[in-house]
Parts: sequence; structure tokens; C-alpha cells
Amino acid sequence: MAPTTKKWDGTAMTQTDFMERDTVLVLSNDDTVIGSESKRSSHEFTPTQPRGVLHRAFSVFLFDSSTNELLLQKRASTKITFPNVWTNTCCSHPLHGMDVNEVDGPEDVEDGSVMGVKAAALRKLEHELGIPVGELPVEGFKFLTRLHYWAADTVTHGKKSPWGEHEIDYVLFITIPSKSTLTLKPHPDEVDDTRWVTQSQLLEMFADESLLFSPWFRLITNRWMIGEGSEKNVNGGKGGWWDDLRRTMETNDFCDYVNIHRFDPPSEHMGGGGDAGPMFDGAAVVGDASKKQGAYGKVKTHKESTLKQLVHLDEVCSAITLLYLQPLKSNLESDVIKQTFDPSDLAFCDEILCKVSRSFAAVIRQLPPTLLVDVLIFYLVLRALDTIEDDMTFFDSNEDKVKILQSFHKTALVDPNWKMMGCGEGDERRLLEEFPKCHSVYATLPEGSRRVISDITQRMATGMAEFVDKDLGQGTVDVQQYNRYCHFVAGLVGEGLSRLFSVSGLEQPSLATELHLSDQMGLFLQKTNIIRDYLEDYVDGRAFWPQSVWKKYSSSGDLGYFANPTTEEATNAGLYCLNELVTDALELVPDCLTYLSKLRCAEVFR
Repeated sequence: MAPTTKKWDGTAMTQTDFMERDTVLVLSNDDTVIGSESKRSSHEFTPTQPRGVLHRAFSVFLFDSSTNELLLQKRASTKITFPNVWTNTCCSHPLHGMDVNEVDGPEDVEDGSVMGVKAAALRKLEHELGIPVGELPVEGFKFLTRLHYWAADTVTHGKKSPWGEHEIDYVLFITIPSKSTLTLKPHPDEVDDTRWVTQSQLLEMFADESLLFSPWFRLITNRWMIGEGSEKNVNGGKGGWWDDLRRTMETNDFCDYVNIHRFDPPSEHMGGGGDAGPMFDGAAVVGDASKKQGAYGKVKTHKESTLKQLVHLDEVCSAITLLYLQPLKSNLESDVIKQTFDPSDLAFCDEILCKVSRSFAAVIRQLPPTLLVDVLIFYLVLRALDTIEDDMTFFDSNEDKVKILQSFHKTALVDPNWKMMGCGEGDERRLLEEFPKCHSVYATLPEGSRRVISDITQRMATGMAEFVDKDLGQGTVDVQQYNRYCHFVAGLVGEGLSRLFSVSGLEQPSLATELHLSDQMGLFLQKTNIIRDYLEDYVDGRAFWPQSVWKKYSSSGDLGYFANPTTEEATNAGLYCLNELVTDALELVPDCLTYLSKLRCAEVFR
């Protein structure tokens, strides 16, 4: 039977009718359409669905190319969600079951056509602003990128607002030769006012505290649209979309059809009927210790109470011993280190090491002076590389990211002034922005150590580049691909450490040849992290659990099945899946023990 379609007539419906009758497209986290839901149900923020239901949306930005002005609308006071706010030209939802299909699939996103979203945009531009469908050509729309955001409408309805937005929003630009040719008849139930503005006029409006703006409009504008006269590194240094409309509309320089950029709302839009807190890491302040690279902070993590932690007496005793009775001693103050390296640059490296990895910092700082700085810099170089790989929003295309990764060993490790601005989060971003200080210390290392660090960096970057274009939203394909990824990002680290241990003279030269055992050590540690970080990785849209394993246990066929088990069946399935993944990792333990048995230096062993 053919799917049911309908002719949509916005003139015959009230705002309540829209809420009840419109059926939006329900999405998985990777923007796959998995169903439909009424507009009301998807926008309700309740204790059982604190951020509503994730659904598809679009945001249209209409420009007068002769004046470089953007058409804004002020949402009507009768709107149920986000009334009285200024926003972009038109923002709404593609719907299920329309006579002109508004459902786009992955192939439509990949080639940038998204004809379903564009059809929905034309429908709503006519409904809200009275622009006849035939007046704006569908081929005139430019699809730029997608953003995943949420926001409770707490400004309108209070801290416990029952309404909000949770969308993957498709950004569409369109230009007209002159506003004088545009038919504009706003619907009074949709739009209270319209205004054409230049960049400077919009910024003046933003500064006016008496005006309200939609959170998605502010987000898009601040993140991508305006670059000129700003200190921000907008679009990887290319400037803003609005700065050069011709370039934006006539080239694909700003198009990103691969990544979904994810954002939390400003604090005033958190809360709602479900008391929703941060889901993603928003824009981080450089050096802000509360921000972490990658997915950390995007989901709430489980924490045991202090009392429950204290009942583990063996762990408490170990902690007291490590912290107070037999603390690890830092060897950075040794004379050989002081006499070899620039003190201010080394101080920065030590400080940033403690910020980006507290656990590794403790064991690195207790290494013998002839090895300590070599390993410290090795860690920071690879952390910088990892920051570039992990940033899913900075680069305009995967091709750009691959170029940076593959040239990293020839730029960051050769050019003493190399740095990257705006990439990463928090302290990881600061590491990249102040990388010349790391290079200063790296350049002073023994030639043998530099050779090891450069070689491993190059090979790791090559491996990372191999995975940049792979769709990891549902994990790796199988255990073979899982192992290959772990080899590139961790097995090579094990090899590099073994070679550094050897060239330092603290371990036997033969240790540098134990490539298999070194690789297995790295794989064991990486698999432990991947098993632990399942939820953060899944939310970030870049997961690594092998599908050949987890699909045995997921009734829905989606990796997110284990994220919030609500039945005993789902809970048990998650446990069985974990058992298989943990068993796979434990198979590496014999090789790890063999490797450890070959170490001779106590500090290296620790």
C-alpha cells in the first residue's frame, strides 16, 4: 500500500492545531529518521523526557544580495514555544506524510540536495511570511551544515517550562537580488514583526537587553556567520558565512555534510519540566579546567556517594599510601633537567600535562631524569594530535582535517612557531594554541628520542586519517576494524614508549624490538577506555564498540539500545554485551604480563 500523504493548509489551523496535527520526524542521534511524533509530544519537556524528543528542523536565512541585509522575523506572541523572540527568516520542521515528500535520507545529506527540507522551507516561508512558493526557486537554497541543540523555553514559561526544542537543525541560505522584488505578507498568528538588518545592526540588536532572541539563532550567528572584525577563529580562519555571501552561495567552501555540530543552550535555557542539565560541551573558555576535549561532559556520569567509596577499605588504604605515606616524587627539579631545558617552556609543559591528564602526569613525573622529559613531550605531542582528531566541529571538511593530521609531524615538530587556534576544548585547545613552548622543549631532546616521537606521530596520524571518513556513529564494523583503530591510537604509543625506554639506556635495547608485546599493552589500555566511554562516545556520534559484537544483544539494532535500559531484558542484554567486550580485552592480559616481566627499571615499571 502506498504511504498516506496529505495537503497541508496552515491557514485553516490554530497554534493548538499545529501542535496536535503536525507530525515531525523523530531522529536517532546520527540523524536517521526512526519514526514520527506529534509536534506537541516532541516539544514537551517532562521528567520522563527532560529534553523532549529529538526531531528534524530547518533554519532559513534570506539575504538581499544588493545590500547584504538579512531578513529577521519576530515570532508572534501567540506562539506556544519561544514567542516574542527575534530569530532568523524562518525556522520550522519538515513533516511526515506530506504530498510533497519532506523526508531526506543519508544519501540526500551526503550530496547536499536535501530536497525534503527545502520543500518544507518553501511551505513555511509561504505560511509564515506570505512568500509565494514559486517566488523563491528551490535550487536557490544552499544547504550548509547541521547542528544538534536543545533549549527549554524557560524565558517564556519559567524554570519548569513544559516546552522546549531538541532538534537537528538544517541551515539553509538563500539570496535575492533585491528586497523590492520580494512579496512579504506575514501571518499575524506566526509573525509580529520583520526587519532587514546588516551585520552591525544585528550586533546592536544583540547588545540591546530589552530584546529577546531564539537560542538557535544566536548560536548559528555566533558560531558561523560573522567573522570580520572578530577575534574569533570563525570557520577555521575562513571568515563567516555572512562576510562573503557570494563565496558562501557559489562554492562549497563552508559546506559540511559529514559532521553534526552539537551544542548545549546558554544557562538561562537549561532546566524545564525535566530539570535538564548539560548534554554537550558548549564553547569552552581556553584553559577552562571545567571543559574537556571530546565527549566528556556531554552526558551525566554515575558517581558513587562518599560513604560508598569509603567502604572499599583496600582502595582507601592505597589512596592514603599514594597521597601521603609514599607519594610519587617529581624528578622535574633535578639538576640535569634544569640545565638542559628552558625553564619557562618546561614549566608550561608540566602545567599543561597535569591539566590534560592527571593520572598520566603522576607516573610521568616520577620517571628518571634521563627519560622524564622525553616521555612528557611524547605524551603532549600525541595529545595535541588526538585533540585535532577528536574535534568534530572545527574543520570545514574531513579533507581539511586529514591534511592537518598527515602533515602534523612536518609542521608541528619542525616549525618552532607552529600553532593552531580555536581547535579543541579547554586545556587541550590551550595546548595547541601555545604549542611553540612544547616545540622548544622537543627540539632540545636527544636526537634518538626526537626520531622516535616523529616516527610514531607520523604513523599515528596516518592511521587516524584512515578513520576520519568512516561512519562510526554505530561503532566499528567488526573486531578486526576495532583492533586496527586501537593499534593506531594506542598500540603505536606502546611501541613508542618501548623505544624511548630503550634509547634512554634504562631498559635493554631488545625491548625496542618487542613490537607485538608493546602493541598488546596499548590495545589493552585502549579497549578498557573504549568499554568505559561507551555513552560519551555514542552521544558524540563517534563510537568504537564493534557491531559484530553489540548487534548480538541489541533488540533495536541500534547502539543506543544500551544507553537507557528500561526493562530487565535490556539491562541483561547490556551486561552480556559488556561481558563479551571485557573478555575480549582480558585475552590481552597474558601478553601484558609478559611485557611487564621484561622491564628492569622500577620507575618505568610503575
